[in-house]
Amino acid sequence: METTMAVVLQDSVRTKFQELFNDTPLLIRSPGRVNLIGEHTDYNGGLVLPAAIDKNIVLAIGKRDDDSVQLYSLDQQQTHQATLHTLDRAPQLWPDYILGVVQQLQKRGFALQGFNLVFGGDIPQGAGLSSSAALECATAFALNELFGFGIARLDLALIGQAAENEFVGVKCGLMDQFASVFGQAQQLIKLDCRDFSYEYIPFNTPDLRIVLFDTQVKHSLASSAYNERREQCEYGVSLIQRHHPQVTSLRDATLEQVERYVKPENEVVYNRCHYVVAEIQRLQDACEDLRRDDFVAFGKRMFETHAGLQHQYEVSCAELDVLVDLVRDDDAVLGARMMGGGFGGCTINLVKADQTQRVIDTVVRLYAEKTDKHAQAYVANIAEGTAIINH
Repeated sequence: METTMAVVLQDSVRTKFQELFNDTPLLIRSPGRVNLIGEHTDYNGGLVLPAAIDKNIVLAIGKRDDDSVQLYSLDQQQTHQATLHTLDRAPQLWPDYILGVVQQLQKRGFALQGFNLVFGGDIPQGAGLSSSAALECATAFALNELFGFGIARLDLALIGQAAENEFVGVKCGLMDQFASVFGQAQQLIKLDCRDFSYEYIPFNTPDLRIVLFDTQVKHSLASSAYNERREQCEYGVSLIQRHHPQVTSLRDATLEQVERYVKPENEVVYNRCHYVVAEIQRLQDACEDLRRDDFVAFGKRMFETHAGLQHQYEVSCAELDVLVDLVRDDDAVLGARMMGGGFGGCTINLVKADQTQRVIDTVVRLYAEKTDKHAQAYVANIAEGTAIINH
């Protein structure tokens, strides 16, 4: 059942489109995502365990009879205009996620015509819930439907990723877009980022809630550090490859190889690689925990992941560490860790359902005392992926 808030968002986007373009649009929604475990493994050919959530980008779209692209962001209350032949990056940034998708479709030989597009969302921005991937996937899905291209779901996710890599300039892996497109209610997606094979892992426990605490900070080095980590991992692979040519990513590497060939060369790169190889194994173990409904063991692995991200991969920050430390000794919290690129954004917490409000109230109060910042809390439900809205 859709929440009142979701219906209000849909109505707002539809109404704005009709007001601007005097036309009845096709309406699409595409969700944000959480990732339970498996962080910074996707671009290393590893495994991830994301799920789509019940927070969405809603997008209204309609054809034009020229080559103009008319965009409107409901949240920013901004317009942007381009043509199919002049796809330049925009100073406001948000149009780039849409125009990058247009460029990728053109590169693949799809014949687009001009279109009008309005979007809005209830995915908290800057919280690491992948509002950008949701916008890319909504755009790719919408254009595919509008022009009848017949593009498969995996390719829609890949088009979204390529838009972010090439047009926006962030070298993200496929996890965010894949989760947005392939999400299913009450299911986690165990995605193999090497060959894009996947399986659904049930996560249907009424006794637990997924709670996100947003630090309300986004430190400026996030994107540069992300690209730097990627390069460090690639360098680590190259050190191992000298001795084991078959190792093409950290997915293929063992901890022994990292110890033997990377550690003597570069301590920092060693720490990065050690974290990734250990995290890939931790995810496999965590999926076994879930198959046994052992959420306590799963939660412990979340804490282990945070320690690795904090001390080895070094993508945490003081505010994220405070949020994890605040719940570490709370019996109602089974696990917690920073989630996403790092240097701000959210922690993801596994909380006993009947204790959720107490945990939220306590953490928000103590976080304010320790940081002078107000943490925003969200309860995320695992939901369906990108789809047409039929009403």
